[in-house]
Amino acid sequence: MTNLPDGIQRREFDGRQRLATRGEPVYGEPTDGDWRCWDTGRSKLGAMLEAGMDIDLAGGESVLYLGAASGTTVSHVADVAGPTYAVEFAPRPMADLLDVAEARNNLFPLLKDARKPDTYSHVVESDLDLLVQDVATRGQARVAVDNARFLADDGQLLLAIKARSEDVTADPETVFDSVCEELTEAYEIIDRQRLEPSHDDHLGVVARKREGLTHAWRCRFGGVIPQ
Repeated sequence: MTNLPDGIQRREFDGRQRLATRGEPVYGEPTDGDWRCWDTGRSKLGAMLEAGMDIDLAGGESVLYLGAASGTTVSHVADVAGPTYAVEFAPRPMADLLDVAEARNNLFPLLKDARKPDTYSHVVESDLDLLVQDVATRGQARVAVDNARFLADDGQLLLAIKARSEDVTADPETVFDSVCEELTEAYEIIDRQRLEPSHDDHLGVVARKREGLTHAWRCRFGGVIPQ
């Protein structure tokens, strides 16, 4: 990949060029001054960037991150983006995520279930620029569709689909096709790429919120988007 978003650079770590953002180290990653290595082997979004997928992370964007875990990837996002809402369901990684947020005043951890956006709609702002999703659960498309309400009309979805979370016995390509088909309820898919060798049986998806969806929601719910 030659063109990287502002705030993300290639720098030399361990004798090779690797992605990096400027921020406080989080997970033992190597550093170069203020820059910290973005380990694509531990980050599906990092692997999507490495693959050259067209990601709208130029700097200062508002972000909803679903499946933040202990903060490995969302910390890099917050290094570059503006307000970043980080949803995580499990209490143990949330404790680590809270520590990560101490050094990032634009990172807002939420102990919530990404399958239940109504429970955090009173906290998360609307018209966000980016929805990043990395959740290990069945029904990954439904999670993305239900959370599209938070995106601006031209907002972008960055999704890592885990085939084995949907069906451990099915062929991954069959799973990916099924999930992408369901996504079209709310999104127009721009790009999809397998994330091997960094992440087996994972598909990276870049999609745009479907035109007119916000208007349709407003009409359906009497001028108010459901929150």
